[in-house]
Amino acid sequence: MFHIALYEPRIAPNTGNIIRLAANNGCELHLIEPLGFDFEEKKLRRAGLDYHDLANVTRYKNYSLFSEAMKGRRILACTTKGSRPHDQLQYEPGDVLLFGSETHGLPDDVLLNIDASLRLRIPMKLDSRSLNLSNAVAIISYEAWRQNDFAGGE
Repeated sequence: MFHIALYEPRIAPNTGNIIRLAANNGCELHLIEPLGFDFEEKKLRRAGLDYHDLANVTRYKNYSLFSEAMKGRRILACTTKGSRPHDQLQYEPGDVLLFGSETHGLPDDVLLNIDASLRLRIPMKLDSRSLNLSNAVAIISYEAWRQNDFAGGE
């Protein structure tokens, strides 16, 4: 299956929604600290409802530890600064879909260490800035899963 990684997420309800999403599409979720909220925050639990126990969630103290844990996997930067539309890549099981924080996106030191061909963007109208993080994660993770025939789903 696929991996969803959130780089320093700031908004608890977004992360809660993504926990619920990962429980339903079988992705493993990785949270790279620092988080902008307490992991036990009520808003996180409310958004994730009772899916938190069904999701596979791992936390990392920093990007370096996350990067080491993902060694050997293809990391795809999902960013408004992407060089290609998200549906123009052939996703492979084990791919890591890396998303930046809601307020700052992915920092340059992370983004520039990912090959430009692996920087993906969701097409939007020209005058738009960005989508909500949980919506962007849903769009890209389901495209990856669709391309792989919704393996493990029904």
